[in-house]
Amino acid sequence: MTSDPSSNAVDDPLFESGHRIFSNKDLLKIGHVPEADRIVGRDEEISKLAKRLNGAVHGYSPENVMIYGKTGTGKSLVSMHVCQRARNAAQDGVAIGTAYIDCAEDNTETQAISSLAAKLNDESVTDITVPHTGLSTSKYYKLLWKTLDAQFDSVIIILDEIDLMNDDSLLMKLSRAEEAGKIDCSIGIIAISNKIQYVDNTNERVKSSFQHKELFFKPYDANQLREIMLNRADAFQDGVLSDDVVPLSAAFAAQEHGDARKAIDILRHAGEVAYEEGAEKVREEHVRQAQQHAEKDRFRELVNGAPTQAKAALLALTELSVNSDDDAFLTSRVYDQYEQICEYLDMDILSVRRFRDILKEQAFLGVVEIEKINKGSAGGIHLQNRLIEDPQVVRETILEDSRMQNWNSE
Repeated sequence: MTSDPSSNAVDDPLFESGHRIFSNKDLLKIGHVPEADRIVGRDEEISKLAKRLNGAVHGYSPENVMIYGKTGTGKSLVSMHVCQRARNAAQDGVAIGTAYIDCAEDNTETQAISSLAAKLNDESVTDITVPHTGLSTSKYYKLLWKTLDAQFDSVIIILDEIDLMNDDSLLMKLSRAEEAGKIDCSIGIIAISNKIQYVDNTNERVKSSFQHKELFFKPYDANQLREIMLNRADAFQDGVLSDDVVPLSAAFAAQEHGDARKAIDILRHAGEVAYEEGAEKVREEHVRQAQQHAEKDRFRELVNGAPTQAKAALLALTELSVNSDDDAFLTSRVYDQYEQICEYLDMDILSVRRFRDILKEQAFLGVVEIEKINKGSAGGIHLQNRLIEDPQVVRETILEDSRMQNWNSE
């Protein structure tokens, strides 16, 4: 008989018996999916997405949905929440399967399809084993089709950060599977991206098979961010949050990008700062320190996750900013610098139009600020580009990429 480990516990002064600041830190994790009554300001988006997926609940095909929005606007949270409710609401014995794929992690077709097959497979039902590695892409697809038909009437698949996939093959094959006779069950896809031009940049076969509806998530305002954090306040011990902590965290996040992830990050890190300092309460100064930390982390995450061509474009703007007294530059001037960088690094040079699109995407993500300037009837309208973050910080971050490290501006 195994004894209860707790009965042998020994008090050790090296370890605290309880946390002075946090009571349930898991509530502040980015991947935490809260209960319905804790989801703030997204009733309309939840309703719209549910209508698109309603078919799955009744045993016929759900629609495909493309969700756009900046980081931290609740796209993934709402998608997982609605999928969970769809499973629970299935009618008359309808079996719904759901799966979430982070395309930043599983960014090749083989990785993504093997993860899908493994996540959706219940070996006790299918008698199928899905190895994590070792099979060809086509064999993983065959395993996936078998597991789906053996278990489900409908499947809803979330492809988060779909723009980070190496190619469009996964999206096309999943959306065509039922029509092509690969499976008898139906598949609905929720594709999520920060890049508003993602589908426009896919090939015509993908657009034809995906046949999606679009849903756009706006940034949260300060009041919504405040409510989101108040709904997570029980992550902390009673009474440790000073009255100004939540409003200040919300104000910082709203001022920047309306990013709930950032707001929660600031709140969590403020608690960690207070704990490290030995403070009994989380106060305003802890929030201000946390905000600086979160901003650097957020920026590094955005830049490190950007494609190589986007990094080259940002590096071009960075070099101009570092080596000039100006802080804003015409797109044509940035493009000239970008060409020099690409030639030096032996990279393909994109067209001016595609280069402009990259700068717009970075502006959408809050890395670059773009301003229109009017040079009069003779000069016309031009775009000026400005880095939002300190150029030296941008440069250091970009040069962490092994491909970009070879750049020498001298």
